[in-house]
Amino acid sequence: MPTLTGVHHVALTVTDVDRSVPWYERVLGFTTAGRADEGEQGLRKVFLRGFGITLTLVQHPGGAHEPFDECRPGLDHLTFSVSDEATLRGWTDRLTEHGVTFSPITEEISAPGAAVVVLRDPDGIQLVLWAPPSP
Repeated sequence: MPTLTGVHHVALTVTDVDRSVPWYERVLGFTTAGRADEGEQGLRKVFLRGFGITLTLVQHPGGAHEPFDECRPGLDHLTFSVSDEATLRGWTDRLTEHGVTFSPITEEISAPGAAVVVLRDPDGIQLVLWAPPSP
């Protein structure tokens, strides 16, 4: 079987890149690496980098403006890892500072001992911060 070498990028459809990009930069610490913009009536993409991943935010012309729903086929959630639960607690402070609503730190059901915080971006896309079990 041929092998995969890694994940190149993750692309998320958003309703307004001009609203989402500053949120991902300010709240999560991504930086803008480039844009592909066909203007207000065309496809708009912004490439964000950080934490070993490129995250592409895509605004489709005439796209539906329905709220995100992880119960529909497609993306369920995107999880970012942190080093430990203490760092996860630091993230809850940061999210509070930026007025982001999030879940309390809870144990990850599918990975006993791991801890998670769940939040949503401006379009309601579910994001998770995941800390591994303590040694």
